[in-house]
Amino acid sequence: MASTGSQPAFDARAARRNALILAMAAAVGGSVGSIGVAVSGLAGSYLLGPDKSLATLPVSAMTVGLALTTVPAAALMRRVGRRRGFQAGALLGIVGGALAAWMLLNGSFAGFSLALLFAGASMAFVQQYRFAVADTGDAAYRAKAISLVMLGGVGAAVVGPQTVILTRDLLAPVPFAGAYFGMSVLTFLALILLSFLRDTESAKDEKGRVAAGRPLIDIIAQPTFIAAVVCGIGSYALMSLLMTAAPLAMVASDHSHTNTALGIQWHVLAMFGPSFFTGRLIARFGEPLIIAVGFALLTVCALIALAGVDLMHFWLSLILLGVGWNFGFIGATTLLTGTYRPEEKGRVQGLNDFLVFSSVALASLLSGQLFATLGWAWINVVAFPVIAICVTTLAIATVLQRRRAA
Repeated sequence: MASTGSQPAFDARAARRNALILAMAAAVGGSVGSIGVAVSGLAGSYLLGPDKSLATLPVSAMTVGLALTTVPAAALMRRVGRRRGFQAGALLGIVGGALAAWMLLNGSFAGFSLALLFAGASMAFVQQYRFAVADTGDAAYRAKAISLVMLGGVGAAVVGPQTVILTRDLLAPVPFAGAYFGMSVLTFLALILLSFLRDTESAKDEKGRVAAGRPLIDIIAQPTFIAAVVCGIGSYALMSLLMTAAPLAMVASDHSHTNTALGIQWHVLAMFGPSFFTGRLIARFGEPLIIAVGFALLTVCALIALAGVDLMHFWLSLILLGVGWNFGFIGATTLLTGTYRPEEKGRVQGLNDFLVFSSVALASLLSGQLFATLGWAWINVVAFPVIAICVTTLAIATVLQRRRAA
């Protein structure tokens, strides 16, 4: 499933250096996501009053901001290069965090949700970190490079929730406002780190190769592309659906805000911790098997969540949700990198992330509505048909690929 077309020369030293910088930037800049998920639903609930049906709208606003910015982010980086593009994304995170804190202090739910659009837009650039390192490596290096950068999420898993715990009452009596100022500080640190990133290809060279690519419809028609996108959507949308509702369900089950934040911390650690070995597993066993294992773990996650609402039910299901997402999403990302040529990467990566994160935004928005109307159990039931669709699509693409190779 390797891509065709000429590859740029592989500079191993530059690739490893960039991967390390991006991993560190992800550890602090990626905290935008973990802070947003941990408290935005609760902060929205605080602002709304008795009617909580739109409590997860601010979380959805983050994901909408991410989805709407994926294609512009890819286009911007084709024009100005990865480093300047990533720095522009960090600036959006700084503005979004500060504005969210200000709106929360002033009691504006609409303004708070709008501010989180900016925070979400910054995450569109963070999501491109994984493609940036894959682009600088050869085929054997891609899965390991993607995993290395996503290891930065381990840092985000600790830094984000701990920032919430330490700063949530900093601006009392308004809860959580301090956490969003903390978000701005962390994103500023990412901005500094990104200044050391080296562009391995000039923006001029990048633009000069775009016209040589195949029509986008030819790329989309590949069964492997379809499977990669469907599995990326399925793994991430399910994770968003369950993770967004989990803090609300935990509080509704009389668990403390501290235990809720810690549950999200364990979840985010589980999302990125396996990246220590996910790349090696993919290199050894192939993307389809690792993706399938990821969806098997997501199935077990939903079953445990349906078994009860004790603290350990929530924590264990959130941990499995994180590991299942890791296998499914990194596997799908690696599978995608084999469907396009170097000159096609900007369009394909932007399209993939737009499709994935548009679905994630929808899942996040539906999460609050489903929780308010049907409850926590039915949210988990939704997982089963989604998993079935993803696994079936992956199986069909794998069979067709093997027949073509025979």
